[in-house]
Amino acid sequence: MTRAIDTWVNVNMEELGRPDYLVAVASQYFKQGEDFFRNYEVAEMTDLMDGCGVERAILTTDPKHPSEHVMKFAEKEPERFALGAQLDPRRGMKTTRALEAFKKSHNVVLARITPFYLDIAPDHAVYYPVYAKCIELDLPITINTGIPGPPAPGECQNPMHLDKVCLHFPELKLVMAHGADPWWSVAIRLMLKYPGLHLMTSAYLPKYLPEELLHFMRTRGKGKVIFASDHPAIQMTRCLDEARKLDLPEDVLDRYLYANAARLFWNEGD
Repeated sequence: MTRAIDTWVNVNMEELGRPDYLVAVASQYFKQGEDFFRNYEVAEMTDLMDGCGVERAILTTDPKHPSEHVMKFAEKEPERFALGAQLDPRRGMKTTRALEAFKKSHNVVLARITPFYLDIAPDHAVYYPVYAKCIELDLPITINTGIPGPPAPGECQNPMHLDKVCLHFPELKLVMAHGADPWWSVAIRLMLKYPGLHLMTSAYLPKYLPEELLHFMRTRGKGKVIFASDHPAIQMTRCLDEARKLDLPEDVLDRYLYANAARLFWNEGD
């Protein structure tokens, strides 16, 4: 079984509540039932990961007010569960200070910002202190791109908004999260242009990945594309089953499922 790292896993859906957008995306977009809105326990999740060959996973929480449930995973199984810090750039220096303190105290391997929550494109100056802090901390950041599944603003997630970000912050390790549909060609062109720009296929079934992205992965983009499921939005097992069936050479599949994430988030490998 091909080894894997899942770089976007949710274990605390129950405590997030049921905001309208989440109910809509669960039922209408991902066709999920009541099982979507529950928390997972540590042993349950490690058993699931063992069953589908996932060695490590990244969980997300607010660094200012961390979820006790999420932190339990990182504390009980530190070798298997790393943390992503979900940020609101509108809070300015409070956000950057909270991120720095959180990373000093915990195994934080990335930061996250979701533009559709804010309806503010990522080339807006409100993001800039976060970008500068991520460079200072040598911390990759994921920015959601593509039209979101929930009924929420989509234009703010056009990958073109990252063009000037990459230009003005060339040291930033930046990952487009949740794919880039329908702007795949734009995302690919930007990745060719900027060495620090990557793409994560979270919340996107691998069987629907466009051929132009698969071609990029086989050729000039071998080190650029990273697997993630967004479990339970897409069940980890199903997502990996589909990923392993993609028309990719063995070495490219290993990079996609494991090596690219290990290099970018854990500084392992070449």
